[in-house]
Amino acid sequence: MEKDISDKDLKVSAEANLQHGETVNVEGLHRNLKNRHIQLIAIGGSIGTALFVSIGNGLGSGGPASLLIAYALYCVALACINNCLAEMTVLFPVSGGFIRLAGKLVDDSLGFMVGWNFFFYEALMIPFEITAINLILSYWRDDIPVAAVCAVCIVLYAALNILAVTAYGEAEFWLSSGKVILIFMLFCFTFITMVGGNPQHDAYGFRYWEKPGAFAEFRASGDLGRFQGFLATIWSAAFCIVGPEYISMTAGEAAYPRIFIKQAYKTIYWRFLMFFILGALCVGIVVPWNDPTIQAILAGESSKKGGGSSPYVIAMKNMGITVLPDIVNALLITSVFSAGNTLTYCATRSLYGLALEGRAPRILKKTTKSGIPIYSFLVVICFPFLSFLQLSNNSSEVLTWLVDLITAGALIDYLVICITFIQFYRACKAQGIERRGMPYFGYFQPYCAYIGIVSMVLILLFYGYTAFDPWNVQTFFQNYTMQLVAPILYLGWKLIHRTKILSPSEVDLVWERPFIDAYEAALPEDPPHLLAGNVSNGWDQKEDYNGDRCLKLNSVESNGGISKSICISLEAA
Repeated sequence: MEKDISDKDLKVSAEANLQHGETVNVEGLHRNLKNRHIQLIAIGGSIGTALFVSIGNGLGSGGPASLLIAYALYCVALACINNCLAEMTVLFPVSGGFIRLAGKLVDDSLGFMVGWNFFFYEALMIPFEITAINLILSYWRDDIPVAAVCAVCIVLYAALNILAVTAYGEAEFWLSSGKVILIFMLFCFTFITMVGGNPQHDAYGFRYWEKPGAFAEFRASGDLGRFQGFLATIWSAAFCIVGPEYISMTAGEAAYPRIFIKQAYKTIYWRFLMFFILGALCVGIVVPWNDPTIQAILAGESSKKGGGSSPYVIAMKNMGITVLPDIVNALLITSVFSAGNTLTYCATRSLYGLALEGRAPRILKKTTKSGIPIYSFLVVICFPFLSFLQLSNNSSEVLTWLVDLITAGALIDYLVICITFIQFYRACKAQGIERRGMPYFGYFQPYCAYIGIVSMVLILLFYGYTAFDPWNVQTFFQNYTMQLVAPILYLGWKLIHRTKILSPSEVDLVWERPFIDAYEAALPEDPPHLLAGNVSNGWDQKEDYNGDRCLKLNSVESNGGISKSICISLEAA
């Protein structure tokens, strides 16, 4: 049984949910994701092979000090972006996340552009992750049945995403738990071996920071070479560190949307510190940047594959440690599979969000009885079949090209998030709305948004500078295709549909807030106190957060007793 959602259906559904306390979203999805699901989905989406394998390229280019500084600086920039997205998403925890926010608060054309940008980025990364699984398996043997591995991955992704969202949530919870175990295992490996707990009993400490040195020269010698090495580590960080956008995509299916999403956004700052900054520090400790294998991989001359190219595995081999590299490789498989699973989920929800706003075919709005956007899912699950291109050497190069072309898409998403927040900030000021009374209040605004914009613009403009010295057409399009396509998408939709950029006074700051408020008021019980002491949704319970006259909505339990109430501004409603 499938259903299509109309505006009338939204209102009827909202009233039914308020009366019966169901967990169905007004948009057709089911709000069944628990706090532990969302917390681990955020980890699963943000941690892939880059933190364990590709980070070695950054080390080989810039050295340990450049790597640590670059990862710390980029984490600060992404924390600023997280601060922007958190405030808007917790206020409007809708399906489609930041994609729909951009179209609703700024310009419909901006929502169209960022939505399709995000969709293709997520969808085309799925076959890339499947390819990575085959590379990791080739660590043990070369005669891997590539086609069979691709087929199994596609079947598993389909099974986990076609069932109710709780099936995906449970799978991602356990898969992401494997990532956390792997990370802390590598942290322990770093500490134990650096103080002498290795077969050579060599307490090497920070030796590699002194020799060959903390900063590496890249593409040139002297200070210019060290500066280019630092730039290379910035690019490494930009494509390794992600996270806020994945929480946004789960907002429409969170059981307690404002509470669980708020907690996930608050804990992301600790994830940046624990996983990415400490990860960069550990990599720079266990292996020197001039290690022959690291440099051969950087130059594309190494035969090392998958987990064998991980700087941690290289360090273990250098120390003569056995068995542990196999364990790391096995856990890497769960890490990569988890990333592909989350990409499938997010691509489906992004396409569904586009359809809800009329930016994709209407049929893609249809959901099953269990709340799965069935036709959006069927479109997405076609993309993993591109992984079969790796069966041919020439075709595999096409797949690599496709991934290279859309890589800048993530940076464009972050830029749009900051632009959307500035519009939101100005709209609140223009309409006299006090942000401090909202469920999530982002401090240091709008300065965080401006920091995010400047950071993303600089990276988008300069990360492909190597294409100009010397000039290389292929490298140019690999690095700048999305920067050229994004304005075309934006202007094309604007010209066809005659959309306009909203003025701050025109922005609708009510939107689906009454539906979400009513849904939360109808919830039968308080959520578990998990990962946070205070589980309040953040609203001022004395009166409407803006101080206006308000309408009190009471949720009625089965025994007729009133459990809780909320206020919705009459002026807003």
